[in-house]
Amino acid sequence: MPPRSTPTARQRRVGAELRKMRITAGMSTEHVAGLLGVPRTNIPNMESGRSGISAARVRALADQYGCVDEQFVDALASMAGDRTKGWWERYRDLLPAALLDIAEMEWHATHLRIAVPIHLPGLFQTEDHARAVFAQVVPRLSRTDLDARLALRIDRQRVLDKPDPPRVQAIIHEAALRIEFGGTATTIAQLGHVLKLAERAHLTVRVIPFKAGGFPGAGQSVIYAGGPVPRLDAVELDATHGPEFLDSEAQLAKYRAQLDEWEARALSSEDSLRFIRDLIDRL
Repeated sequence: MPPRSTPTARQRRVGAELRKMRITAGMSTEHVAGLLGVPRTNIPNMESGRSGISAARVRALADQYGCVDEQFVDALASMAGDRTKGWWERYRDLLPAALLDIAEMEWHATHLRIAVPIHLPGLFQTEDHARAVFAQVVPRLSRTDLDARLALRIDRQRVLDKPDPPRVQAIIHEAALRIEFGGTATTIAQLGHVLKLAERAHLTVRVIPFKAGGFPGAGQSVIYAGGPVPRLDAVELDATHGPEFLDSEAQLAKYRAQLDEWEARALSSEDSLRFIRDLIDRL
């Protein structure tokens, strides 16, 4: 089977974790290839996610590398063995791969911690609000690209309706609630939609008001996705040039601490919903 040309973030993560284990074990790619009886180039391809790897091979490699974290190995083997194609694959030839990686990350997350200072979370956006947001992209999107991005964003919200949806905690700054993308009527409908979503048992909304002052990462939108085990958590950062994904232990710890700081400055859930209702009344 030829190497994949565009492995997904999830496939790359499996390979990256295998590479970390190999390096920790102090083994060269040549040595591992010899143990497996495969060409040396197979190992870099596996570790980059360009070549598929079975759950059995993940377990065999973990054993060779001396990894004794059984829960981690089980989770990694399950990720490797999952060959089902997600619904987002139908956008593969229409949109940048990184946008599909966000959908894949959210779909497989056990929980999501979302922090946004300017834009409302994509999972919460109404179609009218999202269309108004995409209309501001520079350079301007073609009608075809805008429609494709809009469709993906709305489809991403299917994760909230799964039989086993992830727990979602969204921390939204007052600025994101006040910016009127699409005008006043669209904003009122959007804020009402956020209130409706907040009625779900697995979803929590908290607001940081302007009067709370400064906080770490004030200019950065963050999605922290919980993995099947903490070592497989991931972070996605929004950037003008496109999404960025982080998964090193140091970065994960940094963003957990940053999100804790956001939470410390946010209103309670009850006060947050009251805050949003008051905004609606003043529009």
